Formats: sequence, structure tokens, C-alpha cells
Amino acid sequence: MRSTKVIINVDNFLNNLKNIKKRIGNEKKICMALKADGYGHGAEALSKAAFSSGYADYAGIAAISEGIKLRESGIKEDILLLSLSLGEEIPELFDYNITPFTADISYLSDIAKEAAKRNSVKTVHLKIDTGMNRIGCRPEDGVKIAQFIAENKNLKLGGICTHLPVSDTTNSSDKEFTLNQIKIFNSVIKNIKEKKIETGIIHAANSGGILHYPESHFDMVRPGIILFGSYPDKSSEKNIEIKPVMTFESRVVFIKKIKKGEKVSYGLIWEADEDTFIATVPAGYADGYNRFLSNKGKVEIKGKIYPVAGRVCMDQVLINIGNNHNIETGDKVILFGGDSSVTCDSLAEICNTIPYELYCNINKRVPRIYV
Repeated sequence: MRSTKVIINVDNFLNNLKNIKKRIGNEKKICMALKADGYGHGAEALSKAAFSSGYADYAGIAAISEGIKLRESGIKEDILLLSLSLGEEIPELFDYNITPFTADISYLSDIAKEAAKRNSVKTVHLKIDTGMNRIGCRPEDGVKIAQFIAENKNLKLGGICTHLPVSDTTNSSDKEFTLNQIKIFNSVIKNIKEKKIETGIIHAANSGGILHYPESHFDMVRPGIILFGSYPDKSSEKNIEIKPVMTFESRVVFIKKIKKGEKVSYGLIWEADEDTFIATVPAGYADGYNRFLSNKGKVEIKGKIYPVAGRVCMDQVLINIGNNHNIETGDKVILFGGDSSVTCDSLAEICNTIPYELYCNINKRVPRIYV
């Protein structure tokens, strides 16, 4: 097996799931956000473990193709499509028993027509846009669309939801915005219930909502990044204990002595200020080790932290291990994760991005090992 790999700690994943359940209460459901192959962790393996544990109720996906893979792997539990599909994809919603988000009568009409052809009833969730302006109907249209679903014999309203785009931070303006979203959402729900329409499962809370807004937990929550051991923002309240699920690691394949004044890697942007040794590690930006970590990243070898020297290459990265080291060819290199102080979060900060992106960018050529 290739020396560069990802180790997925399934116990840590289940621990995070269990602690989310403690936070929200046993009576509430959990829809795991497993889009982008479980944020790069492997949706199939983790969904099987989660459903077997009894902690999770739904798998949330972003593309029908993701749902098809879960079904073909043997997943029989509920799958919720968190994005909108195109008309030509509607038959696959039926073929693979995927529950879609909906937001307009035209799309719902197409789903109802397909259901009528199959002499069946399709469960849908209605998405209300309370301020993110991405997908979802306007709040004032919520009752009308819910009525359309309720009055159509081929449709069933299985849930009503919204999304909270700034629930992850703790600054006052974001808090005010999120609380207003929850107020708008509650108002829509109230208006729908007044029409004697069964709402199904009400859900809004993402990771930030779970951490900061108990009033957004409703009937179900949709955790994403906290499932995998990172908080959604460095300012997030850490009121749920979570552990990193992914360890991105490789091994030293070559060690070379460099003299003071010599330069390394593409562009020759790093110069040795003393005689030193450079270790070559076979992981690069094609594997998901971000090029922004050039001259800035850090790795752990034998419990010590060492800096990246020069530009990250497509398939390799160079590490300055100093003039007095005990490192040998074959030694394990922690690129991030596990118990190391080199976390995905810390590298994301160096790259001026979020851990979500670094997790998702681990290339498919990097094998996933489940332990």
C-alpha cells in the first residue's frame, strides 16, 4: 500500500455522534451531513457504522450520485438530498428512495407527475429561505407551497427546514441574524400548522446551530464538521467534546544533507541558513496537501514538529529536519490529525481557509484505512 494514506478512526466518529446526541437529547433525530464522501472521510463506511450504532437517523447528501453509492453499498436507512436536483434526475429519486429538498411548485409538480406514473407517493421536505438566499422558497410563499404538497395525493410533506449560514460564530451581529432567522422560521411553521397541515420533521441546526442555538434544534439536527472532529469556527463554543476522525500521514522516503546557502524545491524560494538535512515525503498538492503550506506548513515526526521547506510539489513535500536529528527513511510523518498538535484546523488557518476544504480535498488516490 502507498505510504501516503488517511487513517479514519471510526470510534472517534461514533464518539462525536454520541456527544451530539447528548447535547440535543435522545428524542431528537440526527441527519449526518455526509456530502462530498463524508467530507473526504468515506460516507459509506461511516454511515454503516453510524446507523449500526443507533445514533443517526438520516444521511444527508448533496448529489443524487452520492445517494446512489450509499444505496449500492447496502444502506437502507433514510437519505435526504440537501441540494436541489434537475428534472431529468427525478426518476432516480424514486429508483433509489431518496427524499429531496423542494422549494417551488414547478419542481414539485414534476415530482408528483413521476409519482403518479409509478402509482406512488413521494415524501419531500420543504426548504424555507430565511436569509441565506441560496436555495429555498421565500417565507411568505411557505404556506402556499405546503398546501400544494398537502393537497396532492402523490406527495407527502415529510419535513420543513431552513439553513443557518452564520450560526458558527459568536459575534453579536451574526447572533442577531441567526436569532431573526429562527424567528422567521417559527412564524412560517406556525402559519403552516394553522392551516392544519402536517409539517413532518422540522429541522434547521447545522454544527453551529447545535453548539450555540438550542432553540434551533427542533425535531432533528444536521451536524457536519463536528462529526469529523473540527469546530465550525475558531470562536465556536466548545460545549461538545469532539475528537479528530482523520489522520493524514505519510513516511520519509529520502534524507539529504543541504549546505548553508543552498536552495530547495520549485522556484528556489527556501534557502538554508545553516547546514541541515532535508527529508522528502511523498505527499503533495495532488494528494490534498495544500500548496499554500509552502514554507509555512509543519509536520510531526517522532513526536517533534518540523517545518516545510520550499514549495509543496504535486507529489512530494520537503521537510527541514535540522542538522542534529534521529530521523530515518521509513519513519512515519503526520501531515495533520490524530493526537498531533498539527491539526487540520491549524493548517487551514495557515492556508486562510477552513478545515472543511482541507478534509474534502484529500484526493481519491490516497487510500482510506478504517480503524
